[in-house]
Amino acid sequence: MNKVDQVIIGFRDLYNKLVWLNKDKMEASLKGYKSSEVHCIEYIEKNADSNVTQLAESFYMTRGAISKLTQKLINKGLIESYQKSDNKKEIYFKLTDQGRVIYNIHEDLHKEFQERDKAVYEQITAEQFDSMLSFVEKYNRHLDAEIKELGKDMKSESI
Repeated sequence: MNKVDQVIIGFRDLYNKLVWLNKDKMEASLKGYKSSEVHCIEYIEKNADSNVTQLAESFYMTRGAISKLTQKLINKGLIESYQKSDNKKEIYFKLTDQGRVIYNIHEDLHKEFQERDKAVYEQITAEQFDSMLSFVEKYNRHLDAEIKELGKDMKSESI
């Protein structure tokens, strides 16, 4: 197996293990909420004036799918929509107090998981981190260019 295959398989295995390890605790702590709902809440909290277009681009989903998702979150009392006085056309979202509770539970779980894995991160040098980040950025730029070359807008299609 060549190094490229090793990297791709390594990333996939790493991701799958993280998901598997975190799944039970996430599901127990966020019972009744789907992963897409929790991540939408997270995005809205971390990005002021979030709208359907931004959410669709971030999650690589259609605007229609995001509209359905945000409507569910509104109905559950987790987010609310608003408009700016200078732009009555665009609808934005923000968390309600109940939505912020879900956001905080999710953030606390991520902190707990990072603490669990801290021993690994403490062994990584700044140079190693920089190298890994550089690789991820280069690979992302390459994939973005490939998507553009295909003439497809991945963000307007569901994965």
